[in-house]
Amino acid sequence: MRAFLSLVLLTVVACHPSLVGPDGGSGPSTPANLSYELEPSGDPNRPLGILLMWDDVTDANLASYRVYSRASTSGSFDLRGETTSNTFHDNGVPHLQYLVTAVDDNGVESGGSNVITVDERLQLDAPAWLNSISLNGAIHLEWDDTSYLAAPTRFKWYRIYSTGYDLDTGLCGTGWLLEGTTVAPEFLASAMSNGVPRCFGVSAVSREGYESLWSPLRQDTPRPDARNTLVFAYAENQGQSGFRFWQDVNGDGRAQSSELGLVQNGNLTSSIDFRVYRDPTDSTLWFVPEFSGTKMRVYGTGPVADLTSIDLAPDSGYSRNMFQAVPGYGYVFQIVEGTTLRYGALRVTHVGRDYLIFDWSFQTDPGNPELQIRAGQSTAMATGTGVSGSK
Repeated sequence: MRAFLSLVLLTVVACHPSLVGPDGGSGPSTPANLSYELEPSGDPNRPLGILLMWDDVTDANLASYRVYSRASTSGSFDLRGETTSNTFHDNGVPHLQYLVTAVDDNGVESGGSNVITVDERLQLDAPAWLNSISLNGAIHLEWDDTSYLAAPTRFKWYRIYSTGYDLDTGLCGTGWLLEGTTVAPEFLASAMSNGVPRCFGVSAVSREGYESLWSPLRQDTPRPDARNTLVFAYAENQGQSGFRFWQDVNGDGRAQSSELGLVQNGNLTSSIDFRVYRDPTDSTLWFVPEFSGTKMRVYGTGPVADLTSIDLAPDSGYSRNMFQAVPGYGYVFQIVEGTTLRYGALRVTHVGRDYLIFDWSFQTDPGNPELQIRAGQSTAMATGTGVSGSK
């Protein structure tokens, strides 16, 4: 791409064909206030084009405008195009400089407008970090607002891009798509398929259309979840004392809504992930792993603010022990069925004598530890203190 340079505005009368008609008379009024806006492409070095705009000339005998450009400061201005509108779109990587003249019915041409110079040094700062939260059929993205704060009068918006992500190789795909734009340092990428990893990047665009470099890339995977699931203690209602994150009824490996978050009979010990046990001495409620491939652990060292506070599932520390259900605490489940590994999580919202209520999430993508990610939160997880891990 040709280098963009910042130049002093030039006198242009001698830079293009004669600005005075054959009769020697003066030309029409000169176009004023020429400005421009680049069309971002995702590649800050290769915009899709440039849109030129100027004040409309009100002369009654105005016939058209002529647009001139040049690729370097040493070259001459050549005719780029002609239009009857006071705007002009030049497709592709733009030239270095542009100017506009007006032409009347007799072919007499005005003087040149101000010269605009396309200068890539006007790019905004790129976002320094990008975080995400996994949601049901969506991903919440959040990043620093440096691009706006560094140049608030020149900032226009952010552009959000996404592509596929290969969990096995740890690589983003090449087919990047524009998810949307926003003026806020956050964005909800919705209508996404659960269990399908995506890779995201964010750029900032100035009012002139200069696109910044991209933020660091971020990968995340939407996953099903639900709020306020009620499960009884086995001694109170055994028919609703068990819970299974996913039952693949169709055997196709794709989670249907009717197969997720199933409250089942606590006697189905070969299939439910856990049942709720009530201690007869103090009436506390406990999670008891049942399916042979299900293990669990406490998330963090204390209560979590929300289900979305639960981060990446750790790769160790799981146990077949029973764990006490405590309001506000989070729990992560590692489920191995055959050779397939999946993760689930829940956060307890209420514990009574007869039942408990919790929010849950489940990652349908095999081996993918993405559950939810809170912006700025460490991915480190430790066995909780203050909650018993065995009984």
